[in-house]
Amino acid sequence: MKNYIKHHPWHIVEEGFDAQVNRVSESIFSIGNGKFGQRANFEEKYSGDSLQGNYVAGVYYPDKTRVGWWKNGYPEYFAKVLNAPNWMRINIRVNGESVNLAKVEVLDFNRTLDMKGGILHRSYTVKLRNGITVKANIQRFCSLHQSRHAAFKYSLVLDQDAEVKIASYIYGNVTNEDSNYDEKFWSGINTKAGGNNCTVITETKKTLFHVGIQTTTTVTHSSKNIAFSDSESNKRMAKISTKFEAKKGEEISIEKRAVIVSSLDIQKDQIEATIKEEIEKNTKKSFEDLLSKHQAAWAAKWEESDILIEGDVSAQQAVRFNIFQLNCTYTGEDERLNIGPKGFTGEKYGGSTYWDTEAYCLPFYQATAGQEIARNLLIYRHQHLQKAIENANNPKGALYNWIALATTPSKAKYAQLVLFSPAWTISNIRIAFRGMGMTK
Repeated sequence: MKNYIKHHPWHIVEEGFDAQVNRVSESIFSIGNGKFGQRANFEEKYSGDSLQGNYVAGVYYPDKTRVGWWKNGYPEYFAKVLNAPNWMRINIRVNGESVNLAKVEVLDFNRTLDMKGGILHRSYTVKLRNGITVKANIQRFCSLHQSRHAAFKYSLVLDQDAEVKIASYIYGNVTNEDSNYDEKFWSGINTKAGGNNCTVITETKKTLFHVGIQTTTTVTHSSKNIAFSDSESNKRMAKISTKFEAKKGEEISIEKRAVIVSSLDIQKDQIEATIKEEIEKNTKKSFEDLLSKHQAAWAAKWEESDILIEGDVSAQQAVRFNIFQLNCTYTGEDERLNIGPKGFTGEKYGGSTYWDTEAYCLPFYQATAGQEIARNLLIYRHQHLQKAIENANNPKGALYNWIALATTPSKAKYAQLVLFSPAWTISNIRIAFRGMGMTK
């Protein structure tokens, strides 16, 4: 663990804000639920160095390969996990000035990942250039209980009366930092904004996946709901906003909930109706109820997968961090998904899945989850073997490397399979299948 992280058996803790390590923290404090995940980016505006990252499992794009020199055997395309539309964005302005930790005096800052409950906590106290002090506390989670759901609660207190403007939006004009040709991989399909809700439905170029996101946001102050008075939308963004007079010392609460689905699971023409129905169900429950069920789901995971190390808090923290990230990345319900080396923490390696899955991850799931979970990992690999064989016989050169294939469903003509050795891999997968009772 990075040396600025405090030791704790169940928490990852960062005290004090250092912009120089913000990207590292965004990765370390990432959260997910197997279906989607996100880096620990701030909900509010941040103009400092940051890698904005929201990822939906199985959604990818075949980026044309770009290398300094070409060798026989290089694939023509490299399938990449995509940075997806950002559902959690808000902008907070106090007497006309944005709360932006890159532009203000940060008096106090804490970022804590509660691995036991799967919750990202953050708090700060900042002094704006206009002299107003803002204190905030935030909780965020990607629900392990309902894998289409995510939410955060953001509480603010000001040290003087002020006009506050809050905008809540879904930002779809996203890019991948590792795009080989600076290409944007998404096309807008449908956006809507009005009342408390925002909706963005987008489509990937070439692979034509659809991702639908709907959010509902509520703002309360002095125990009263504040209505959103303005809305705006275009092909890549949907936004609602409001402004009001806030009183010194009285809490402002922002709750934002999201439903995220893709065409891997929902028919394209049913996505809009599905996210609308799901968000309506979501709003009937309190934030505390949603959080409680999420925590209970994590408690069940830990019951089966925890490793106890006595006498070394640093080692205890580290092993639980690895277990936490595995369970954030892969829950095993979907045989079309696998485990990327960066999980939902960033873009590195394009989301490819390596032979590390069978060498290191498979034994973990065999020991800590039902047989069907490990079985699905093997089914995923089996579904790609034919492409591996085709690539191994490629007259341009066999692909002998450590990469196995892109973390994508086995449906696209762009699937790239580069195996350590086709014969070795197929043989070992067959052995693993026999061990699971899946073949004779």
